[in-house]
Amino acid sequence: MKVVDIANEIFEELGRPSSLSIPAISFWLRNNIGGLNNFINTEFTIASDDFEIVRTIDSVETEISDYEKAVFKKMYFVHYYDQQIRTQLASSDNVVEVSQDGMSVRKVNKTEVIRHLTAIKKQENDELMDMVNAYKTNKAVPRQVAGDDTQKGTYYDDSHGIDYERTRRQYYS
Repeated sequence: MKVVDIANEIFEELGRPSSLSIPAISFWLRNNIGGLNNFINTEFTIASDDFEIVRTIDSVETEISDYEKAVFKKMYFVHYYDQQIRTQLASSDNVVEVSQDGMSVRKVNKTEVIRHLTAIKKQENDELMDMVNAYKTNKAVPRQVAGDDTQKGTYYDDSHGIDYERTRRQYYS
């Protein structure tokens, strides 16, 4: 899958915000592929010719799967809400309602907006950590298998040895 396709999905899922563009999201994704690799212990790269996200395993290139893509998108959501919090901190008070004859002006409490955005960011970050842990649990493969589990062995306890065949999980007397 190409970076721009993931960026388009993110843009749509965020509700097409006017303060954001697909090229800006694509730029962030290209620059943070290493963060995805660190989170889920993979080695994805972005092809320089077509911006495809691929991983090479035993000389075979494989595309990014839906599982990795979901983690990558969630990483962007955490970044997006962090950016929104910083924008709110730097901005002045927002005017929401103005009445002309009644002379009323209503402002949004900046602290409440930041508190709300912080709660959303925390929820997104918690979901990201859950997704990363689930990915590592479900996609984990052993790097090395030592020993021969098909041969009959002997288990020693404190008093004597007991024959044990690990593949059948049977004890022999």
